[in-house]
Amino acid sequence: MAVALAKGIRFLKGLAHSASSRYQKLSVAGKAVIWFILFCYACLTAFIVVVTPSRIAQFLYDIAQHIRHLPYGHVILIAVIIVISFPPFIGHTTMVNLCGFTYGMQGFIPAAIGTLAGSTIVFVTLRIMFSKRLHSWTSTNEKWQALETVIRSRGMPLIIIIRMSSFPPWVYSNTLFASIVSVSLPQFFVATCFVLPKVMVYVFIGSRIARLSDGEQRNHMDTQTKLINSLLVVGGVLLSIFASSLVYYFMQEEIKRLHNSSSVRDELAAEALEEAENTPLLSSDALSSP
Repeated sequence: MAVALAKGIRFLKGLAHSASSRYQKLSVAGKAVIWFILFCYACLTAFIVVVTPSRIAQFLYDIAQHIRHLPYGHVILIAVIIVISFPPFIGHTTMVNLCGFTYGMQGFIPAAIGTLAGSTIVFVTLRIMFSKRLHSWTSTNEKWQALETVIRSRGMPLIIIIRMSSFPPWVYSNTLFASIVSVSLPQFFVATCFVLPKVMVYVFIGSRIARLSDGEQRNHMDTQTKLINSLLVVGGVLLSIFASSLVYYFMQEEIKRLHNSSSVRDELAAEALEEAENTPLLSSDALSSP
């Protein structure tokens, strides 16, 4: 137990050091964006405290029930998931939670369809629209060439690890793989299927939160039932955090192995993977080139 705790503490310290290092490397504009996001979160927290969580939860539950009773409510959720799979949108996890919030565990079907369809459409669209610019960018970038070579040689295991990791986030992950020529559409689709267990956990969390959000249902629950539902929500959140951290740890270990390799190609690939959010399809230089 003590050994596991010590490893956990070292892992958290490593994450903190990595986050601090990434922050220090950011430009002034990048740091300003980080502080702006933190300010927005602070305002959101203050709003929740003032309005009260119960009122907000009831309001969201009423909207979810309205969507549920629409003839094509599930189609709306799928469409929104597809749209937010394109950069620069965010909110994939929130929308998956909303599927569970609206339909219970049946919400896994629209969540899974939206996740697979959205990522596939993004992959194909970016490949078709920016293929020439992508080739022009990658042909002059040694790091990206090395990353493509390493992924081609390591195959599906590495693709799956990167895809399942929470870093880079969903939208950036879609764009990352669309930028890597050595990743085919079938490989990308199969790797995305490995994300579905995590999607199911998010749907489950949403379904439990829905039961606690409706005042009428909550009033008919005894204390034990409320406690069980609350513990299930907390357990689901902790499970998703643990799974995401575990996959992220494996990805970092893979990056370390590449760094420690004697091959210059592996070293360049590791650097490119660490800078995954700066994919050529999101690069202003690449997109502005003729």
